[in-house]
Amino acid sequence: MSYQDAELVEWNEFARTRTELGTAFMRILGYFREDGEKAIGAVEQAFRDRDPVALVRPAHTLKGESAQFGAHRLSAMAEEIEMVARRCIEFHEGPDELIEVVVALRPCFTETMALLDRDANPLVARRPTFGRRVEVQPQGFGRAE
Repeated sequence: MSYQDAELVEWNEFARTRTELGTAFMRILGYFREDGEKAIGAVEQAFRDRDPVALVRPAHTLKGESAQFGAHRLSAMAEEIEMVARRCIEFHEGPDELIEVVVALRPCFTETMALLDRDANPLVARRPTFGRRVEVQPQGFGRAE
């Protein structure tokens, strides 16, 4: 399956990770944001340097961390970068064919983080589970109504 076909976020996996991490969830999500920014910067620099060896580790890291949060498209993109980079190392080639994936990586990360942040925000009403619709009535801030 191509990364273009991958779902941006698989919400059941995201919810499972949230449950498993419990009170550490927000802290770990923050680490993912920081690590993701670093990994993407390293991928971009390695691509500019035409260095497939330097592409492997940050792509591998991003692949695993993204999958942990259900960020399937980001994980698939990172996996493609990692696999092509490994092939390039083996055949002594440059990573030029990765240009489209590398260019699309940061916008995908930004869009993914916006969705994860929105869902992780404790002030946002959660999607109801088990197919039941719950109407949330807004209340005025600081007033008992």
